[in-house]
Amino acid sequence: MNLSEIKDNKNATRNRKRLGRGIGSGTGKTSGKGHKGQKARSGVSIKGFEGGQMPIHRRLPKRGFTNINRKPFVVLNFSRIENLINDSKIDPKKIINSQTLLDLGVVKSLKSRIKLLAKGEIKTKINIEVSAASISAKDSVEKLGGSITIIENQKSSIKSSKKSGV
Repeated sequence: MNLSEIKDNKNATRNRKRLGRGIGSGTGKTSGKGHKGQKARSGVSIKGFEGGQMPIHRRLPKRGFTNINRKPFVVLNFSRIENLINDSKIDPKKIINSQTLLDLGVVKSLKSRIKLLAKGEIKTKINIEVSAASISAKDSVEKLGGSITIIENQKSSIKSSKKSGV
């Protein structure tokens, strides 16, 4: 193979559309824009304009709000914990905390708030430290003889120590 033999695939490139080059070209005179009007002008087509009728985004009511004080949680289900125990990635005899989950890639940061939910089934006794847990998750863990410790988030504990003057 020589450099002189290299060529594009068939139909890989196209000639550009040459506008305003006479009526024989098919795109002469108005260049495919039709006659006059707002949309024939460059850069003026208004998005969402409905010909003077009230646009749909203004007809529909605003719904809901975004709570600026919300506390996002990373959800941790029983099924995920059970899979990690079965794969020998977690030792159920040791305490499962945010550092353990960070090392496994379950959470992205030590500051992440973790909420334990009872989705799935747990068959192993575990001791776990989380920011929050559902009532059914607490009951299931305690039924097996394990324990759930609710810890306060590190961010909020730093703020409270600043307020108290420590």
